[in-house]
Amino acid sequence: MTTTQAPSSEHPKTASDAGARPYATINPYTGKTEQEFPFLETSEVDAVVEKAHTAFLDWRRRSVEERAAVVKKAAELMLERTDEFAALITKEMGKRIQEAAGEVQLAASILSYYADNGPRFLEPKPIDVMQGEAVVVNEPTGVILAIEPWNYPLYQVVRVAGPNLTLGNTILLKHAENNPQCALALERLFRDAGAPEGVYTNLFLRIADVEQVISNKYVQGVTLTGSERAGSSVAQLAGKHLKKSVLELGGSDPFIVLDAPDVGRTVKAATMARMANTGQACIAAKRIIVLDEVFDDVVGGLKQAFSTFTPGDPADPSTTLGPLSTERAAQDLAAQIQDAVDKGATVLAGGGRPEHDGAFVEATLLTDVTPDMRAYHEELFGPAAVVYRVADEDEAIALANDSDFGLSAAVYSGDTERARSVADRLESGMVWINQPSGSSPELPFGGVKRSGYGRELSELGMFEFANRRLVRTMPAKKQASPAQHTGG
Repeated sequence: MTTTQAPSSEHPKTASDAGARPYATINPYTGKTEQEFPFLETSEVDAVVEKAHTAFLDWRRRSVEERAAVVKKAAELMLERTDEFAALITKEMGKRIQEAAGEVQLAASILSYYADNGPRFLEPKPIDVMQGEAVVVNEPTGVILAIEPWNYPLYQVVRVAGPNLTLGNTILLKHAENNPQCALALERLFRDAGAPEGVYTNLFLRIADVEQVISNKYVQGVTLTGSERAGSSVAQLAGKHLKKSVLELGGSDPFIVLDAPDVGRTVKAATMARMANTGQACIAAKRIIVLDEVFDDVVGGLKQAFSTFTPGDPADPSTTLGPLSTERAAQDLAAQIQDAVDKGATVLAGGGRPEHDGAFVEATLLTDVTPDMRAYHEELFGPAAVVYRVADEDEAIALANDSDFGLSAAVYSGDTERARSVADRLESGMVWINQPSGSSPELPFGGVKRSGYGRELSELGMFEFANRRLVRTMPAKKQASPAQHTGG
């Protein structure tokens, strides 16, 4: 497998060179390389996978309550280590320190959710049958490879680890190349929580060695959050080797404003939906679609709000605009914005790189974006939003659905039924009414179209890598008829 075709946990802005560089902490605020970590040698890969399989054979036999207790302890330790984890996130990918602490809280809540609810989710499910008894039992399948990105270095990982460790699977993590210390801290967390060796293993894996892991007979599935290119490559490898896969890919989420009884509230929500995590979120509101009757008021508020963001040290609580994850990411976003400007888009706020050291792009608001511009079709993974004026609901829906992506969407209106009617016509895996797209442990997360397939979180996330085994029982003295023995 060549590195040009290899999967990466990066978004397109940093994917092309992901396989060439070592795992390293490169502070995006200072540009300084603080620490590098060696790759796992190719010759060692199979032994690590086999250790995870050996651990699985024991882990699966433990009671679900015992497994859940380890996951619960990990949640408690994560909260105790909030400052440590938050500082690592900020240092490695530039997330503002308050948001980094918030990510720690969310990640811990996901672990607690599966520890508290997993045993109930995994209870056998009886089936109503005409004769005898039938039940579906939920069993683990084995070793799962998780390929995870840099933008939420804890949250993305625990979405996989929480349900699968509770279920009884074991985890191999290939984290993003710029999050090595976060990856090691997570491995240490689960070890300290009581997970036996091999149950949760961090791999500083070369991209060229990903297929070796997926093809290993002990690996039963692979899950990836990342770019379309990465998802396509991983899906191809999973299909080739007959392994189950789950993909959470990019998004170009619409934020539809039908009316605005409270313009200030709507503007605040749209701003937060776009600018959280410096805009580096798959479910960020990248396309703000506003009906004509409220367009001027909403856009005026957005222009004012976007103009208040100023770059600074993400470790300083007073900073309002953090850097992007890498200088490459900042350059690529700036190029997308410049392409739109060169082709006639109007810049209402920002539009370029600030005069500030670090991987910064100004908080940018664009309008008059047309289909010949990159910003119309491509995901803008950073602090840049496109605002569209539409005449009515039908035009809003048509524009929202005119995308290869279908991850999430938000609809705002003072009339809830009106908003629901619009939401029912949107092509997305998730839709939020009068609330920005977000995430919570009990809510299923995933998309349609080129945003991927499968679901994480909620009860649904418990079963993506489960064997939902049917057990059919007939009385010993009553044999099934020949017809009942036939199968597919």
